Amino acid sequence: MSKYVTAAEAVKVVKSGDRVYLQAAAAAPTILANALTERASELRNVEICHLHTEGEARYANPELRDSFHVNSFFIGANVRHTLRAGNGSYTPVFLSELPHLFRKNVLPLDVAFIHVSPPDRHGYCSLGVSVEATVAAIENAKIVIAQVNPQMPRTFGDGILHVSEIDYLVEVDVPIYGHVPVPFTNEEEKIGSHIASLIDDRSTLQMGIGSIPNAALSKLKNHKDLGLHTEMFSDGVIDLIENDVINCNYKGTLRGRALATFLIGSKRLYDFVNDNPFIEMKESSMVNDTARIRKNPNMIAINSAIEVDLTGQVCADSIGPQMYSGVGGQMDFIRGASLSSGGKAIIALPSTTKKGLSRIVPFLKQGAGVVTTRAHIHYVITENGIADLYGKTLKQRAVELVRIAHPNHQESIEREYYELFNKM
Repeated sequence: MSKYVTAAEAVKVVKSGDRVYLQAAAAAPTILANALTERASELRNVEICHLHTEGEARYANPELRDSFHVNSFFIGANVRHTLRAGNGSYTPVFLSELPHLFRKNVLPLDVAFIHVSPPDRHGYCSLGVSVEATVAAIENAKIVIAQVNPQMPRTFGDGILHVSEIDYLVEVDVPIYGHVPVPFTNEEEKIGSHIASLIDDRSTLQMGIGSIPNAALSKLKNHKDLGLHTEMFSDGVIDLIENDVINCNYKGTLRGRALATFLIGSKRLYDFVNDNPFIEMKESSMVNDTARIRKNPNMIAINSAIEVDLTGQVCADSIGPQMYSGVGGQMDFIRGASLSSGGKAIIALPSTTKKGLSRIVPFLKQGAGVVTTRAHIHYVITENGIADLYGKTLKQRAVELVRIAHPNHQESIEREYYELFNKM
């Protein structure tokens, strides 16, 4: 009997009360998810769990709350409304630990929806641009259903699986979700320059997606022998790899290979990583393991935040009590870089929001979550400069952070902080 079926046929295995895992990010198996959504009238209390996913999420429609409940491990824009609407939840978890929730049966899975390249002549598929916790999900789930897509890049590492590990195969031919790089703003350009000034030759880099990491990467063209050990990367690394700036020759973990757990970028990125043995895609329990991260000399961790208070507390997952994203891998890499020989942990953000509000604040908003604690913080960078908080007292930190806040807000931030500080 052939494993190849239609999407509608494949998703018939999902029953009311099941827990379903969706592969993350650019590899989101949307065709399978949409086919499942078509069965909404037949199903009740199906939990759909995942990290951030690209593309539409029809199952997250609040009108389908009796059929589907969304459990986000990292909240994307396509499901952010579910927390307020009551048809979604957020489970805080370090990206390094997410696979353990499945392997330890804390969150047993009934079905896993995945997205793979076609089987090669030996019967092996690739998870392509997103491995994260999907390997653990495949091992744990009772049934595995795969979108099989010739446009999915074949990548090396943990994401290679034999067709025998998949119960149903659904052929599709659709582009992989992507992000096209956009021009840097003047503020992002300045932040990128400040970040680059802290990076020495033979450093190993971790960064996320977006204009600030790409702005920093654009300033590294004259650097030598850089490494890459990061939970994700985008187009900004391609030119540096092709010009031997990033060659990974001095890494402590997986020397000679660039390491990531998922990718989001343009078609150029996906063509670049396809069948490229220099790129190793590993599970997040390995990539984000602090013990492995710290083995890289001069490890540079570049992360962002929603706001930073004058004591150095970093809120990166919520706006006040309203959940916005998630813990992700920030603390995995902040700690790993801090413990690395010569390592540097960096939080980089514009000094103000698009509405002109200061992101350097006297105190975090009521209900805001602390992702990176004041004891873990090292460098904070805005377009106005670099604040080095390591080993600084609370008062010294306040001086450093006020200095890199927007000039329009510096006086009021400082006054509000010291009025309360002097009462303590």
